[in-house]
Amino acid sequence: MYTLATQREFIAQHYHTDERDDEKKLKSFRYKAELMIEGDDLDQQGYVVDFDELGAQFDGVLDEYRDQTLSELSDFDDLNPSIEHFCRILCEKMDDALYAPNVTAISMKLWENDIAWVAYDLERE
Repeated sequence: MYTLATQREFIAQHYHTDERDDEKKLKSFRYKAELMIEGDDLDQQGYVVDFDELGAQFDGVLDEYRDQTLSELSDFDDLNPSIEHFCRILCEKMDDALYAPNVTAISMKLWENDIAWVAYDLERE
């Protein structure tokens, strides 16, 4: 099993709508997103997936959220923009964006600050 990983940092904001009053304030976060993919086999070039291609697709997904207010995006309709929901959404978006038939699993780790993170794992069939 091969594992590849890359990471990016970006800023986004959010506010919660169904919690205490202090949670309804707009807060800005410098997120760090770590993307990990796994695969059993290599392609003809000897890659699970080319890092340049992976990075471009990762940037494309993150650009949808960079400098945005998550609470106002359709991906969070009827959802609080918790880091748990955000991590799952990013992982699923990468799964949709990444065409690499030899990738068997995608994992996302999303850091909200220096000490708190959430991970979400998705296995491909």
